[in-house]
Amino acid sequence: MGQELGQTKPALDPVRKILHIDMDAFYASVEQRDDPTYRGKPLVVGGRPERRGAVAAASYEARRFGIHSAMPSRVAAQRCPHLIFVSPRFEVYQHVSEQIRAIFHDYTDLVEPLSLDEAYLDVTENKRGLPSAMAIAREIRQRIHRETDLTASAGVSINKFLAKTASDQNKPNGIFLIAPEQAEAFVAQLPIEKFHGIGPATAKKMHGLGVHCGADLRTWPEAELIQRFGKIGRHYYRVARGQDHRPVNPHRLRKSIGAEMSFNPDLTQLKAMEAALEPIAARVGDRLQHHQRRGHTLTLKLKYADYRQVTRSLTEAVPWSDRGDILDAALGLLRQHLEPHAKVRLLGITVANLIEPSAPPMPSDSHRRFRQLCLPDIGDGPGIGDDPDIGGENGE
Repeated sequence: MGQELGQTKPALDPVRKILHIDMDAFYASVEQRDDPTYRGKPLVVGGRPERRGAVAAASYEARRFGIHSAMPSRVAAQRCPHLIFVSPRFEVYQHVSEQIRAIFHDYTDLVEPLSLDEAYLDVTENKRGLPSAMAIAREIRQRIHRETDLTASAGVSINKFLAKTASDQNKPNGIFLIAPEQAEAFVAQLPIEKFHGIGPATAKKMHGLGVHCGADLRTWPEAELIQRFGKIGRHYYRVARGQDHRPVNPHRLRKSIGAEMSFNPDLTQLKAMEAALEPIAARVGDRLQHHQRRGHTLTLKLKYADYRQVTRSLTEAVPWSDRGDILDAALGLLRQHLEPHAKVRLLGITVANLIEPSAPPMPSDSHRRFRQLCLPDIGDGPGIGDDPDIGGENGE
């Protein structure tokens, strides 16, 4: 894989050392760890088939049957009749996440969590004085396994985009380095649908323009990418060249917290959509609790089979943080605004206008609700809110 990221570099051209650590099948692996009878067996975390539930996370044994996050539970059960269904335990997952984050902070204070099961680390300077980013990544993975009995995959490179891309290469329980001299060549051969932040609709549009890999994307001028895709075209221009100047920000101010699931096949029944919203709402509530935030605006995102995307928002005086309240509000928006006979390929919930837990509620003459917004939306960027997660675990 080429030489490891060294420590010396001319002062005028510093090379950052960035890690992306991603837990392997996190929810499912926690369940298999805590109940030995589940180990080595196909297992999913999510709603049961009889409740028209959806898969939030699948063990690697289940994935061999073609089961993945966001799949309807009844389809998963059809593909694997002996599949084990386990209800999510978000409090447990959060506790384990805190253990893992404590390990990260033993090496650097520059830790940017993306969700419970993944984070960026800037180890350009590290607390342990280890000689290379690869050595740090190896030691962190060893400690995670020793202290939590779980496995993690790691990507190592010079920026966030490349590190996240690298962490997907040797899953599960692997490590992958994209060295500085390898960056442009690696991105050139990368399929466009493997670019973080490019969803199915954008990939389809790019294929129509003759863009199938990073090398194809690199031939497009920045101005034309912006014209075709909006301001994110500037990002596409840079990452096609292996460039990403975003810092690892441990104090990132979140504008919103959300989660979403995509479905294959599309959902056609309201009851199935309602069941699918339950794990999404639970994940949003869990994240709000984890980040100690509440939010005044809740948005339901729907993407239909023809790739039309709409959002419907509700703003209330008393902020949301409880998963039950979030689910009730999302269900109300769904029942009110779902188009008749619609086929839905994606559902998402986000909570915005975030405040600290100790902040007082906004004044209102009514008990809760004082304004509702109905907002159309287009595109399929990294996802709803700040965290581009799909299904239970980032679409892993």
